[in-house]
Amino acid sequence: MKKRILVTGGAGFIGSHLCERLLKEGNDVICMDNYFTGNKQNIIHLLDNPYFELIRHDVTHPFYIEVDEIYNLACPASPIHYQFNSIKTIKTSVMGAINMLGLAKRTKAKILQASTSEVYGDPEVHPQCEDYWGNVNPIGIRSCYDEGKRCAESLFFNYHAQNKVAIKVIRIFNTYGPRMHPNDGRVVSNFIVQALKGQDITIFGDGKQTRSFQYVDDLVEGTIRMMNSRDDFLGPVNIGNPNEFTMLELAQQVIALTGTQSKLTFMPLPEDDPSQRQPDITLAQKELDNWTPKVELKEGLIKTIEYFDRILKSPQ
Repeated sequence: MKKRILVTGGAGFIGSHLCERLLKEGNDVICMDNYFTGNKQNIIHLLDNPYFELIRHDVTHPFYIEVDEIYNLACPASPIHYQFNSIKTIKTSVMGAINMLGLAKRTKAKILQASTSEVYGDPEVHPQCEDYWGNVNPIGIRSCYDEGKRCAESLFFNYHAQNKVAIKVIRIFNTYGPRMHPNDGRVVSNFIVQALKGQDITIFGDGKQTRSFQYVDDLVEGTIRMMNSRDDFLGPVNIGNPNEFTMLELAQQVIALTGTQSKLTFMPLPEDDPSQRQPDITLAQKELDNWTPKVELKEGLIKTIEYFDRILKSPQ
């Protein structure tokens, strides 16, 4: 039976890939976005599909529709964007969660929250597993995002306990791929854009801090599996690639794959920037049908570089 599925933030980097996949699986997809960081260009190729609907709406305002499932992805996710209007970021996470949970309660829809590895803050436990409570600065420059997402998780579990809303919560680790915003300030897009423009590659700190990079197709697969997992498995569950790389290793890969002459320049590390980030995905593998990331960093970078090369050459 065709499901009616609402994707908030559906015109964003991850949301657009999710909409595409849900349509491919034969669903009726409603994409909701206010275009703060989403881009109509990301979903323009879906507009001719009769089972795809695009609605311009801000998730901080109530929304009324009949749906079977909700994927709540709406929120700016890169430091440049979420710090641009920190109050709006908190409102999107908290009021957006309240509005979407209210909709799920009314329509008896199942709802998935796209949370983040940032709930772990600058972790004192490595790798990070789901029962770690995190090390977050509640008043730092990143807190609008970190604490907004932590509050959203709390709302989800309270709506489940109090109102029996069917919830799922995933924690997304660093994800990259085509349709990333070229100016989102994230390390993969930064390095690639700088390399393609022949600029020096900017590394914050000494470059020894680590991240674990997940290709977007692997995330979408894990997200859909989580939505379809057994009813009593609510999460939170880490969705990420446990292969860990330093910033220097990533920069060297990008330089090699683009063939650029770019040199490395070093800048001071921003406040509260985590020194390590690596998911423990034992729970995901156990509960999500042996889900495991399939795309290695080199393969994913090649696809992402091709995308950025194309959009940097196209007329704006």
